[in-house]
Amino acid sequence: MALDEPGFDQAYRAHASRLRAVAFNVLHEREAAEDAVHNALMRVWSGGSFRADRGPLLPFLIACVRREALDMVRGTKRRHLREVKAVADDPLSIDETAAIDPIETRRVQLALGSLPDAQRDVIARAYFGQRTLLEVARETDIPLGTVKSRLAAGLRRLHTVLSPGVST
Repeated sequence: MALDEPGFDQAYRAHASRLRAVAFNVLHEREAAEDAVHNALMRVWSGGSFRADRGPLLPFLIACVRREALDMVRGTKRRHLREVKAVADDPLSIDETAAIDPIETRRVQLALGSLPDAQRDVIARAYFGQRTLLEVARETDIPLGTVKSRLAAGLRRLHTVLSPGVST
């Protein structure tokens, strides 16, 4: 049985600030906290899941809001992991050079394509994937010193290829 609308309004006015504080404590963003409170209250009221014989409303709502906020965090983490995996599978799929002149973009793409795979992968992860060298080392299970060496060698080679007077 769904709960009544006046009850929803009354509960919202009475408890919204505390519920937002609970959600903010989990999410650390004001807008996301407001969304979590709204989603949880809508779920409670549309589903009629609160039963007064089981206890007071506020602790029940706090538990629902906290669960909603945690679900939002988990969803964000899952989306982030999917994005990281997509970039790791094809680190050059996002063309960060697209804002540059199309001819320059093509030169950079060709220069990157001329690098050995190991150097290109490290450069793509560090620059296009916006990772630190330590993160690249952990992702690829390569020693940090090797990652640094590959990056330096790849950047030297890119510099040579992209310097004025050198055609690709």
